[in-house]
Amino acid sequence: MSLPHTKRVCQIIKLKPEAEAEYKALHANAWPGVLAALARAHIADYSIHFFPPLHLLVATFKYTGNDFDGDMKKIGEDEETRRWWALTDKMQESFVDGATGSGGEKPWWLGLEEVFRFEGS
Repeated sequence: MSLPHTKRVCQIIKLKPEAEAEYKALHANAWPGVLAALARAHIADYSIHFFPPLHLLVATFKYTGNDFDGDMKKIGEDEETRRWWALTDKMQESFVDGATGSGGEKPWWLGLEEVFRFEGS
């Protein structure tokens, strides 16, 4: 099924090696309130991939709304999401200079530039 979307997002962050098992277990049972906050913010087709040699997490999602910044702010105001971030941020190391955590002044995950897209038929 094809989703309408206005924006594709790809982000990376480093997973601390000692947190790999805990991070995977947490995401295997993602909290329903966190998933609901993502859905309310028009996030679709969200996935996180792990590249063990460099301890990289690569997240991709489609944003289907019309106010990306506003919807991201709403996610950051959700109490359950903030508790989730308090757990997961401790497991990660940001590539963004000066970032202090999810929901901070600077993005916690580093956004990547899209250099190629093929949508096919």
